[in-house]
Amino acid sequence: MTGLDWIMLGVAVLTAVLAGIGSAVETALLSITPTRAEQMAADGKRGAAAVKQITDDPAPEITTAAFLRVVCEVTSIVLVCLVLVSNFEGIGVRLWVTVLIMTLVAFVAWGVAPRTLGRQNAESIAGASAKVMSVLSVILWPVSQLLIWVGNAITPGRGYADGPFIAEAEKIAGASEGEREMINSVFELGDTIVREVMVPRTDVVYLNRDKTLRQGLSLALRSGFSRIPVIGENLDDVVGVLYVKDLMRRVYDNPEAEKRETVGSLMRTASFTPDSKPIDDLMREMQISRHHMVIVIDEFGGTAGIATIEDIVEEIVGEITDEYDAEPDLAEEIEPGVWRISARMSLDDMGDLFGLELDDEDVETVGGLLAKELNMVPIFGSRVTWNGLQITAEKSTGRRHQIDTVLVRMVADSDADESEDEDDD
Repeated sequence: MTGLDWIMLGVAVLTAVLAGIGSAVETALLSITPTRAEQMAADGKRGAAAVKQITDDPAPEITTAAFLRVVCEVTSIVLVCLVLVSNFEGIGVRLWVTVLIMTLVAFVAWGVAPRTLGRQNAESIAGASAKVMSVLSVILWPVSQLLIWVGNAITPGRGYADGPFIAEAEKIAGASEGEREMINSVFELGDTIVREVMVPRTDVVYLNRDKTLRQGLSLALRSGFSRIPVIGENLDDVVGVLYVKDLMRRVYDNPEAEKRETVGSLMRTASFTPDSKPIDDLMREMQISRHHMVIVIDEFGGTAGIATIEDIVEEIVGEITDEYDAEPDLAEEIEPGVWRISARMSLDDMGDLFGLELDDEDVETVGGLLAKELNMVPIFGSRVTWNGLQITAEKSTGRRHQIDTVLVRMVADSDADESEDEDDD
C-alpha cells in the first residue's frame, strides 16, 4: 500500500466514525419530544434551550444530520473501494471484499450501535450537539433544500417541503412510553366500539319520570352525577335526560316547583346510539350534536348502558383515579365497633374484622354485595343489613362516582329489623 492509500484509508475511517456520530445525533434529536425538552430546561441540563428550539421545528436540523451522515457514508465507501481496487487483483475479489466490509460497517457502525446509543443517551447527545446542528443547518440549508426539491421533483406524487426525514413512526418511536401508549390509543379508536367503553346497564344511576324535582335533586347530590337518565316503565324505556343545571335553575327561580313538578317536565331529549358503533364516529357525532351523554342500545333494542364524552377521553389517556382513593385493604376503626373499609375489600377480609365467616356465591367484594342487596347502583347513604352487619355507603370516587368506602358495624337482630324497615321506606 502506498502513502496515498493509507491517507485514503484514514479518511475513510474518520468519515465512518463521523457517519456513526451523525446517526447517533439524528436518533437523539428524534427521541426528544417537546415535553422532554421542557423537562431538560427545568432540570438545567446543558444545551436544553437549543434542544427546545429544535423540538419546536425539528425539520432543518434533522435534515442536516441526515445529509451529513449520507455524505460521510458515501465518502467512506468510495475511499475504501479505491484502496481495495488498487491493492487487490480480480474484479470479483474487489467487489465482494468491498461489499462485505462496508455492509458490516453500515449495519453495525452506522445502524445498530449509534442508534442504540442515541436512544439510550438522547438527552446528553442532543444537548451536546444541538447548537452545532443549529449552526450547520443554517450553513447547509441551501444545499440540503436544493436536494430535497430535486428529490420531490423526480418522485411521483406530492413531496414534502421539509423533506421526508421525520416520519410519524419515528416521532412515535422517540416519544416516551406514556406518550406512545396515548398515541396508540388514538390509532385504536377506530377499532374500539361503544360496548367496550360504556357504563354498563348494571352501573347506571337513573330516575323515574314521576319523581319530583326535590327527589331528583336529592339523587343528583347523593350520586354526584350532573346528567341522569330519566325512565318510564323500566330502564329499557329511557324517555329523556335530566340536567342538574336545569333542575337548579328551576328550583332557584321557583322554590315551590321542587315539590309540585316532576322531572319529566324538565328533562331534555335523550340521544341514542347502537353498542356496535366505533367510538371515533360516536365522538364526532357528540361533538356536532353537543351531547355529552348518549344512551347505548343493544341489538334487541334494550338499554345496554350509557356512554359519555369522558368515557372516550379516558380510553385515550387511561383511567383517571383520585389521589384520595382508598386502597383495597383499607380498614380503619373510627370508633369502637365501627369500621371504615374500602368497597373493594373482599367479604372474607370484612368478616375477619368482626370474627365472622362471610361468603356469597355471586359477589366477592363489599361494593358488589351492596349493589346485589340493593338491586341498584349504590350511592352515598345507601344502607343494607346482611348477616348481622350494617353496611352504609360513605364516599364515592372517580369520574363514575362509584362507592369508594363504606362504614360497617355489627347490629343486633332488633336493630337489623329496624334498619330493614328504614331501607324499605
